[in-house]
Amino acid sequence: MMRQVIPSAGRRMYLPDKESRILYRSFKKIFLLCEAIIRKPYQTGRACIAYRQTMNRFALAILTSLLSMGNTFGLHAADHKDRTRKVVHLLEADFRPGNVFQTHAFFEGENASQQPILQMLSGHLKYGFRFTPETYFGKRYPYAIQGIGIGYNTFHNRQELGNPLSVYVFQSSRIARLAPRLSLDYEWNFGASFGWKEYNETTNPYNIVVGSPINAYIHLEFLLNWQLAAHSYLRAGVGVSHYSNGNSNYPNAGVNTVEASIGFIRTFGQEEQHLTPGKGGAGYRHRHPFKPYINYDLIFYGATRKKGIFPEAHRGMLVPGIFAIGGMNFNPLYNFNKYFRAGLSLDAQYDESANILEHIANEEIPSQSDELKFYRPPFKDQFSVGLSLRTEIVMPIFSINLGIGKNFIYHGKDTRSFYQVFVLKTNLSKRFFLHTGYQLYRFKDPNNLMLGIGFRFNEKRR
Repeated sequence: MMRQVIPSAGRRMYLPDKESRILYRSFKKIFLLCEAIIRKPYQTGRACIAYRQTMNRFALAILTSLLSMGNTFGLHAADHKDRTRKVVHLLEADFRPGNVFQTHAFFEGENASQQPILQMLSGHLKYGFRFTPETYFGKRYPYAIQGIGIGYNTFHNRQELGNPLSVYVFQSSRIARLAPRLSLDYEWNFGASFGWKEYNETTNPYNIVVGSPINAYIHLEFLLNWQLAAHSYLRAGVGVSHYSNGNSNYPNAGVNTVEASIGFIRTFGQEEQHLTPGKGGAGYRHRHPFKPYINYDLIFYGATRKKGIFPEAHRGMLVPGIFAIGGMNFNPLYNFNKYFRAGLSLDAQYDESANILEHIANEEIPSQSDELKFYRPPFKDQFSVGLSLRTEIVMPIFSINLGIGKNFIYHGKDTRSFYQVFVLKTNLSKRFFLHTGYQLYRFKDPNNLMLGIGFRFNEKRR
């Protein structure tokens, strides 16, 4: 079986000041906590060990993203004379009541309680920061806030779903100014969710939607942001969340919710007059015109996944073992402005599980899935090359890359696919970034995680 190799991002980070050192120690504590949770012996067996390794890498990718925020204070060196490390700190608390999408019979009432699972509630605490207008990022992105958050979730069915705890990075910024003290903002969250009650044939047989105690967490919301006073804000909005393990374990139907939110923000630092255009704020002085350009991203990633097959005239079966994923993206992007870039991506991927249904070694389909045997498919049956359209939202530390594509080199049904990608890029330096992604088929069927590292060429800082 092909082993996954993910390049290490474990270089020693430059922590230039006291604030960065405090951030580093805080993130390290979170890392140790999550690592302890991941290493808890909740499962046994070779397949489960491989799953834990995959989710460990995913959690490490998220936590390394957190650590990279401290490193951002030292990103722009000698070529920027106004380089300072001043930030405005923020603390936020918010509550999100919501509804669960009825995507499976389990949510509709086919569960141990025989009651529909319709509602959920989560509470969140967040730390964030914004760069002041004297800094490079403060001039370039005056409204961008980034940070870390922790959320506690309940689906009012602890016995079968648990009450998971989410740890994530987030970023928010302004979309439009509606009034002197009112703006329309967006916010995304991306991280890992711990403490799910996964499917178990004996103890949790009805829950055939969640197959692992650790799942990826993705959230997007749009908010009205009302400034109550100089350092106080009230926010309310609506958003959607998705929980899934990216097929690293089965079952993996996923959990999807739509939520309302209300929260309060308190800032600590300098007066935020630069957020009001036309008032002479420093964040709006000395703007240089943006000159469009093209940069080139080269990404290498890997993951593991489980595989389900559906033999003709037989019920669906889970293939024993864990399968490796390896891929590469070459993504030229045209930078239209400082916030947005778009382009095409050449996507190559090897999937060790692709088209194995056509290579069953058993003379007859066995009644038990663990008795399934397979011939190794040829490389061409498991390798594909596609072309995708990519758009990317650019912010100081993180970029969100979205794509939709189609394979044009393939062999077999599993690689003849129309796919979508969601990627978080976390800048480690001007040329290197972490790549934490998620691939879907037909907008709803999870395929695999995409955990790796990227290299950026012709990046220009102004």
